[in-house]
Amino acid sequence: MSAINIALLGMGTVGTGIIKILANNARNIEQKVGVPVVIKKILVKNPDKARSVKTDAEIVTNFDEILNDPEIKIVAEVMGGEVPSKDYMVAALNAGKHVVTANKDVVAKYGRELFEAAEANHTDFLFEASVGGGIPIIRPLKQCLASNQITEIMGIVNGTTNYMLTKMTNEKMDYADVLAEAQAKGYAESDPTADVGGFDAARKIAILASIGFGARVTLNDVYVEGITNIAIEDIEYARELGFIIKLLAIAKQDELGINVRVHPAFLPTSHPLAAVNDVFNAIFVKGDAVGETMFYGRGAGEMPTASAVTADIIDVARDIRHNVSSRILCTCFDQKQIYPVSKTESPYYIRLLVEDKPGVLAAIAGAFGAQQVSLHSVIQKRKVERSTELVLITYRVSDENIRLAINTLLGMSVVSKIGNVIRVEAAQIS
Repeated sequence: MSAINIALLGMGTVGTGIIKILANNARNIEQKVGVPVVIKKILVKNPDKARSVKTDAEIVTNFDEILNDPEIKIVAEVMGGEVPSKDYMVAALNAGKHVVTANKDVVAKYGRELFEAAEANHTDFLFEASVGGGIPIIRPLKQCLASNQITEIMGIVNGTTNYMLTKMTNEKMDYADVLAEAQAKGYAESDPTADVGGFDAARKIAILASIGFGARVTLNDVYVEGITNIAIEDIEYARELGFIIKLLAIAKQDELGINVRVHPAFLPTSHPLAAVNDVFNAIFVKGDAVGETMFYGRGAGEMPTASAVTADIIDVARDIRHNVSSRILCTCFDQKQIYPVSKTESPYYIRLLVEDKPGVLAAIAGAFGAQQVSLHSVIQKRKVERSTELVLITYRVSDENIRLAINTLLGMSVVSKIGNVIRVEAAQIS
């Protein structure tokens, strides 16, 4: 074998990065694989579009030209989206070609089908870049931490929302202004729903939970809240109380089963994730043997994501050289109970406006007490016309009980408005 030929599906941001890495690091990659890794064909929609890189690869517009080429051994899908990416990947695997991808949407939704196709055809299916961009996390969970019973995965896995919350915290910008800036800089799409709504992070934590806990977790199993309700007041109160607000993707495994969620949270400033700012990502993992470990780096972008995809290409190329495949495919061996967010427990931050008159605080405390919600602290803040703003931190309580308490408050005439309700990730408040 004089070379290993690959094909790229897509020549956008990530595809361009792969071309650059394979060209710039060609000698190093050849030494690691044993033969050169060569891009033979690239699938694009518009062959006449101006490109930022030059390549000797053949530009094609018909996927069948790649599918029916016996010299192409590896297909790297970097088109994004579900259609036609998923069908192309399945077809490539069924044709005996190895597949690598950065496509979190397809992996989160169709992972089982892709793994089954890879196993049936003795091919590799790798997807390191689908979570965390250039951060190694898929392979560590599948290999380096394989001897552990993973109990918790918690991370900041969306750079757009982390950038926005960092700006709101450091520069006291409000949500609308920071979103407009993120869009202007290209960090947020014109329709930012996938990011600010938490759905991008939800797909990623579904993938990580499936691998970490050895059981199938789908997007529908993930409870999702975004950052659209976070106000500058919440940011300031968090700072005053010794916390910082982050959009967290959390997966936990305990005696009840598995719980997977994405939501904003008050995080103590002493927590390792609290220092992760701007567009950076970090993933915090707990295992019974290794203890606590964290993976940190750039979670998106041309070169970080291309780095992870190219590493998968190198891994598959090594397998081809040594005539092995399917070494580590699907690790979802078990069926485990996935329990709803209503059964989870944590302290809560609650900001509300109430009438400024005697007896109101006692009435509110009584409403919480009736739902078995104990208050850790109550702080009376600024006055708004004839109302006063209260900031409450509860002790650890179930989501179900806090919702009942909030519904009770909404029915009380002395409560003008519930400003926000945010979970607190703090072991010291138990």
